[in-house]
Amino acid sequence: SVMEAELSTLRRLGGSEKNMLAVQSNLAMTYCKLGRHEEALDLQREVYSVCSKVFGEHEHTLLAANNYASNLVTLKRFGEARSLMQKTMPVARRVLGDSHDYTLTMRKVYAESFCLDASATLDDLREAVTTFEDTARIARRVFGGAHPITVRNERSLRNARTVLRARETPSGSS
Repeated sequence: SVMEAELSTLRRLGGSEKNMLAVQSNLAMTYCKLGRHEEALDLQREVYSVCSKVFGEHEHTLLAANNYASNLVTLKRFGEARSLMQKTMPVARRVLGDSHDYTLTMRKVYAESFCLDASATLDDLREAVTTFEDTARIARRVFGGAHPITVRNERSLRNARTVLRARETPSGSS
């Protein structure tokens, strides 16, 4: 409620666009932590849209896209998340590089959108495993084995391999 009041005050007093974006983004993350994902999604969509217009191909825009896509995955809106990531991952790779934590996180969200989607094809799941293998290797090289990004990517790789194996196994073999 404090953050909602802060946003309301900024809107009423005509706060700077940058401050408004920061407060909206923080409020969206708070909504996510409270399980209010639909409310967060509206804010995340707005933050991403404004960041795209104001900052263009910038770190702020890429972070907003990642937050938005992560919540889309949480809400099982996998196609929308993949579409957004397909549009923004090449930008992240070009602007930030393959080994930047935002780039790695975006690729992780993209791959997770396949692993969590019951309608994903075997080829989709193979792409997810390949993506996780690549991001885990890069994260280990750049950040080391104990870094949270490396640990998350390696855990996601194990999970993706498990999902792929389960889907490759004929249903009568369980």
